[in-house]
Amino acid sequence: MTNANNSSARSIDWIVVWLYAMLTAIGILCIFMVEYKPGTDWMQTFVSGKTNYSKQLIFTGVCAIVAIFILLADSKLFTAFANLLYAFGILLMFATFFIGKSINGSKSWIPLGGGFNLQPAELCKIFTALALAKFFSRQETDFSKLKSQIIGVSISLAPAVLSHFQHEDGLALAYLSFFLVLYREGLPPQILILGASFGVLVVATLVLEPNTLAIILTAIAVVTIYFLRKTIKRNKNILMFIVLLWGISVGIQKFAVPYIFNNVFECYQSTRIYSMVGKDYDCNQNNHKTKGTEKHGKKPDDYNVRQSKIAIGSGEILGSGFLKGTQTRGKYVPEQHTDFIFTSLAEAFGLVGCVIFLSIYLFLLYRIIAIAERQRSTFSRVYAYSVASIIFFHIAVNICMTIGLFPIIGIPLPLISYGGSSLLTFSILIFILLRLDADRQMILR
Repeated sequence: MTNANNSSARSIDWIVVWLYAMLTAIGILCIFMVEYKPGTDWMQTFVSGKTNYSKQLIFTGVCAIVAIFILLADSKLFTAFANLLYAFGILLMFATFFIGKSINGSKSWIPLGGGFNLQPAELCKIFTALALAKFFSRQETDFSKLKSQIIGVSISLAPAVLSHFQHEDGLALAYLSFFLVLYREGLPPQILILGASFGVLVVATLVLEPNTLAIILTAIAVVTIYFLRKTIKRNKNILMFIVLLWGISVGIQKFAVPYIFNNVFECYQSTRIYSMVGKDYDCNQNNHKTKGTEKHGKKPDDYNVRQSKIAIGSGEILGSGFLKGTQTRGKYVPEQHTDFIFTSLAEAFGLVGCVIFLSIYLFLLYRIIAIAERQRSTFSRVYAYSVASIIFFHIAVNICMTIGLFPIIGIPLPLISYGGSSLLTFSILIFILLRLDADRQMILR
C-alpha cells in the first residue's frame, strides 16, 4: 500500500501543484492589498475569519483538504460517476429557481449557512468537463457524425442555458470555452468560423450606422461576385450562396441584432455592451426590463472601466509598491476584490509585475496542454483540454474586461478573485486532472 502511494506521489505533476500554490498565494495577497486597513494587527485579521482575505485563506485550506482527498482517490471513480455528477449538477442548477438566494440580481446561489453560499453553475463546470470526457471516451462515439456533434454541443450548452435564466450570463458564456475542446476533438471549423463571423457582424452593427453597414455588406458581395465571375459562370450555385449569405448578413444586422438587444438582453446588459464601443443605449427600447435594472445604467459601467484603467495605468512600469496603490487602496475601483482584482496587482507591481504574473498563467496553461497530449486515455485527454479551455477563457475575458476590451459580465480571475465557489471549482478541476495524469498509463472509459 505504501509503495503504491509513493508511486502515485511520484507520478503527480508537482510543477502544476507549485504553480497552483503560487497563484492562490498571489490571490490572497491581492485581496489583502485591497482590504487591509493601516494600524490594524494584520496577523489577527488574517485569522479572524471576518475579512475577505481571511475568508479566502479559509477557502484555500478547505481546497487543500479537498485536493488531498482527490489525489488519494481512485481515478476510475471519475469515469464511473461522470454522468451521475453531471445530472446532479443540472438538478442543483434547477434547485436555485426554488431555494436559491439572489445576490446582485442573480438567483444562482444556494445558502449553506454561516454566511457561505454555493453557486451550482460554478461547480457544474467540473461536472460538464467530466461528462464531456465520458462521452468522447465511449467506443460508440463517432464525432464525425452529426448526431454525436449535437450530443457534445448539448452537454456543453445545457448548463449555459440554465445560467442565462439565472441572470448569470457571465457564467453562461464561460461554457462556450468547451467549444475549443469540441474543435480539438473534430468539430468542423466552419462552425467556429460562423460563430466568429457573427460576433464580428454584431460589433460592426454596434459601431456603424445600419444603412452604412448594409451598403458595405452589399459592396463586399458585389466585389466578391466580380472576382469570382469566371467560377460563377461554371457553377451558378456559388452566386446563389453569395446572395443568400448577403441576405442573411443584412437580415441579422437589420433585424436580429436589434431584436436581441431589445428583447433578449436586459437593459443593463445592452448598456454594458454598447458602452464598450463608446455608444449609448436607449433603455426605452428595451422590452425585457427587470426590477432594479435602472441602477445598471451607462454611468456606473463607464465608471467601473474608467477607474480600472486609471488604476492599471497608474502602476506604470514598476508599480506603486506593496500597499501603496492610491486607486485600489482608496477603493475607487468597484468590485476590486472579485471581478477587478487584476487592477490591484497591476497598480502595485506595474507592467513588470503583470508580465511575470501572466507568465505564470501561461506556463500553467502550457503545462496542462502538455499533460493532455501525453495521455493514453481519451477520457483524460478531453478532460485536460476542458480544464485548459476553462482557465484560458476566464483569464482572457477577465483581463480584457478590466481594460475595457470586453463588457463587464462578472467573470472571476482563476485562483485570484475572491470567492469560495470559484476557488473550489478551479481547485477541483486542476487536482482531478493531476489525479488522472498520475494514472496516465491506464485506459479510462
